[in-house]
Order: sequence, then C-alpha cells, then structure tokens
Amino acid sequence: MASVDPTPNGLPSRDVLKVLGDNTRYGIYLELARAARPLVTAEIAEMLGLHPNTVRPHLDRMREVGLLDVTTDARGEVGRPQHRYSLAADAPSLGLEPPTVPVLARMVLAMAERLDAGPDDAVAVGAVEGAARAARYATSPSALEALVDDLDRLGFDPVVAADELDDPDTAIVAFANCPFAEFAATHPELVCGLHRGLVAGFVAAMGDAVMVEFCPLFHRTPCQVSIGPVGAAAS
Repeated sequence: MASVDPTPNGLPSRDVLKVLGDNTRYGIYLELARAARPLVTAEIAEMLGLHPNTVRPHLDRMREVGLLDVTTDARGEVGRPQHRYSLAADAPSLGLEPPTVPVLARMVLAMAERLDAGPDDAVAVGAVEGAARAARYATSPSALEALVDDLDRLGFDPVVAADELDDPDTAIVAFANCPFAEFAATHPELVCGLHRGLVAGFVAAMGDAVMVEFCPLFHRTPCQVSIGPVGAAAS
C-alpha cells in the first residue's frame, strides 16, 4: 500500500487531492475522521445512505493512495471476515480529528501532573515515540532531512536555516506552527518535554546527527531545535 507523501510545501499530494475530490470518497473520509473506532463497510454505507457495493470500490481506491488502514475482523459473517477501515496514521487530518482526542490529551496531562511526572519523564516518553517514528526513514539520506519530513507530517511546519553565527555545520529547525500549542500553553514543561524527547529520540535512532539544543516555548529563542554532526557538543 502506498503512503501519503506530502508535497514539498507540506500539502497532500496531487493523487490524494484527486481522490478526495470525489464527493463520495470525501464523505467517507469525513465519517472515518470523526469516528472513534474503525468502521466496517456496512456502517460507512449506512452513514452515507449508500449501498455497500457502491462504497467498496471507493474504499479500495482510498487504500491505494495510502489514506486508509484496514484490519480484518474474523467475527463477521460465516466464511466472510469483515474489514474495518480507519484513517492511516500519516493521512492529512484536515482538522477533522475526533473530538475525543483533545479530551484524552487533557486527561493524560492532568494525570501526569497528579502522578508528579516531570520534564525528564516527558522527555523519556517522547524519545521512545521518536525512535519508533524514525524507523520508517531507514533509507533516508540524512537525519536532518528525515526529521524535517516527519515534523512536517506532524504539522510543525519546520523551517530550516544554517547556524551562521555559531556553527555553519549546525542546522536550526524552527517550528512555524505547533500542533501542541493548546496544551503547551497550560503544561509547557510536560508538552515541550515530550517534543524535546520526540526530536532527540528520532535523531539518535537515525545515528548520523545529534540534537545540539532544543529551545522550548519558554526559552529566549522559543520553538526551535539545533541539529549538528555527530560529536557536536550539546547544550
């Protein structure tokens, strides 16, 4: 199955836009984006007022361009397992994530504070996720290129510049947007710690660069990270 590769400006590819340009497929996308769990074909068809046989080829086309993930449920009709569809992990959200996601994020942050979790705990959790995300970039030519691509997928709108003043071999990646902004405003140490760990874990897993400095929301130069060659001193 193909993956959803964005264009250089971070927008969905032309193939994805063409697929979503069909009213039925866009309707399917909306229903799956709003759903709290994967849906079977019959459920999607009922929501849209269509026959399941009409919906199936649209689901197949959306899978071809990497918009959907599918799992098989053996509890379907006898001899005919059901396929359950959900949006792929790297599908463009279009701002349609289920309303339960922000609720869950707020509760998890409140629980972390209740359990006295600190920035170091957040960094550790983020590092595990970062290393896992790096696995998909095993063939990438550089950690910096892979990191920028992944941050772009996550919605940070990264902007890269060379560190002309201190070290021309170090790149500064600024975050023009923060998809965690709502939560960083109320829990900056935890949320920025998660982001710091995410970047550090990602770069460490790639192996050909190091995170020199991460500047969180409350830093004098906020929301940017410096990536340097292996052996560069971290601050």
